[in-house]
Amino acid sequence: MKTTYIAAALALLATGAAQAQSAKQLDQQTAAMMQASFREQGIAKMDRIAQDDAQKACSQAKPPSEAVTKKIEAAQLASIKWPADGQYLGDWKEGEKLAQNGRGMTWTDASIAPAKNGAMCYNCHQIDKKEISFGTIGPSLWNYGKLRGVANPADPASEAIVKYTWGKIWNSKAYSACSTMPRFGHADLLTEQQIRDVMALLLDPKSPVNQ
Repeated sequence: MKTTYIAAALALLATGAAQAQSAKQLDQQTAAMMQASFREQGIAKMDRIAQDDAQKACSQAKPPSEAVTKKIEAAQLASIKWPADGQYLGDWKEGEKLAQNGRGMTWTDASIAPAKNGAMCYNCHQIDKKEISFGTIGPSLWNYGKLRGVANPADPASEAIVKYTWGKIWNSKAYSACSTMPRFGHADLLTEQQIRDVMALLLDPKSPVNQ
């Protein structure tokens, strides 16, 4: 009986080692495939497939541990650039234009300047009830500010939501290490003013999102 237990334990250890090796090989094969599948064209250069530590950790066959996840989120949170003048909200009408705009960063674009990009919000979210075409990868943002009490500036919770929303748009991985949401500020996809305008779309009481 003792021999049977030992054999079973050795088999489990061997299986675990094989799985670990398999995961490592899978990561290597994936990296090689990515490198071989892309080429430079126009403004799209090969540096786009280079990954930072957060991306590497979340792209591996084995999900990152809780400790690694917390480390990633802390580092990403520290990287957020808060508005220097303390102004978080811009023009919600401009924010709606950005939300509808999915252009930017493609090889056919003439410039990588953030001011030329859209925010692509509707690719993943429902925002305005009047819009019938939207993605469902992310949660609905309809009534985003209204539901969170942002319409009442005197509410201390409002300030927290405003800062969280800015941080989420600037660098989503600060709050969810393996978030698939673009890091609009961190990656220079949008300017600070563009982020203000998207913020207004979500939080301004006058925005149709909060009506």
